[in-house]
Order: sequence, then structure tokens, then C-alpha cells
Amino acid sequence: QVQLVESGGGSVQPGGSLRLSCVASEPLDTTECMAWFRQTGGTEREAVATMEKDGTTRAARRVKGRFTISRDNAKNTLYLQMNNLQPDDTGVYYCAASYRMRGGYCSISGTLHGGMDRWGRGTQVTVSS
Repeated sequence: QVQLVESGGGSVQPGGSLRLSCVASEPLDTTECMAWFRQTGGTEREAVATMEKDGTTRAARRVKGRFTISRDNAKNTLYLQMNNLQPDDTGVYYCAASYRMRGGYCSISGTLHGGMDRWGRGTQVTVSS
């Protein structure tokens, strides 16, 4: 199964930008769903943005217009461009892949994390002044 490695996290001031990268060990189209999650403290991982195998993307309401998920198939890499970052965007960001969550199941929901099959180790994003 695919291995995932995230990078690109860091510390920024409010209003700043970061681009997270997730390099996969296999072509991204071997999976049905790719997603970025955020986790803070001991809370459950929440879906931030998703991309279906056909390229359909979705973003959580709180990040719409600020975060963009994209991919480069030639590089087996998934991205999360994060603009206008705010303190409540702080957390560990995880890249995840699913072989099962097809089509509309690859959506922002409280249960999506249970359908993901592979996870990266995460990258820390801290937004503070």
C-alpha cells in the first residue's frame, strides 16, 4: 500500500501562507480518495480538503476560499496551499489516502477519517503573532 510523507509545515504570522506537500510512494490514481486532515491536541482529526480520483475537490467550510488542494501526478504529490492563515488553523496536518471512499464518500465529514487506509506522519503548522 502507498506510503505518504508530508512536508512544508512551519510557523507563520496571521495572514501568512504555507504550502504543504505529500509525496506518495505510488501514483496517486491508485487510490480513490486523497485528503488533508488537521488535528489539534487530543481532538479527532478533522477533514480539511479532499480530492477524488477524478480530480473533484472539496474543502471544509471554514477554509473555503483560503485553502486549495491540488496534485501533480507526474510527481506523485498532493498539495495543500494555505493562504490567509489564522491562529485557529494551527495543528498537525496529515495527508491520507483511501482505496475505499469513492465518489461522494470522499467528502468533508466527521466520519471520513475512519475510511482512510494510509496516513502520513503529519507536519506541524503554527499560526501566531
